[in-house]
Amino acid sequence: MKMLDSLDLSHNQLSGKIPTSLAEIHTLSVLDLSNNNLSGKIPTSTQLQSFNVSAYDGNAGLCGDPLPKCAEDSLRPSTTNPLENKNDKEGNNFSFMEEVGISIGFGFIIGFWGVVCSFILKKSWRIAFFNLVDAAGDWFYIRIAVFVSKWRRT
Repeated sequence: MKMLDSLDLSHNQLSGKIPTSLAEIHTLSVLDLSNNNLSGKIPTSTQLQSFNVSAYDGNAGLCGDPLPKCAEDSLRPSTTNPLENKNDKEGNNFSFMEEVGISIGFGFIIGFWGVVCSFILKKSWRIAFFNLVDAAGDWFYIRIAVFVSKWRRT
């Protein structure tokens, strides 16, 4: 049975739990257990949980992935905070907003000191920058003066 590729046990009036040994068949690519009287939790295995819901249809007593959770799973209180559990799984101890704040801080520091250091180290860049700022200031001053003089005439 370890080399089994396809298993169709639908419409056979089978009852009871799905055997855990079925989860050990790693070559199984097609499974159909629909329209039986199976009950209990689907064995925890990536193999059995990867099949479509249609493989388990018609079994009112079945629960667990990919079907809805079992009643005993939802009644059991969680011992950890779900957000903490999520962060632990990802290996991340910061919330999203903390990550954004840290990124903005590093970006500002690197950007600011990148500009300041380039002006300190390269005198020609510093002179060109301040000439540009001076020319932009003159341009704005002239535009505003022209606008105000036109506005006063009307």
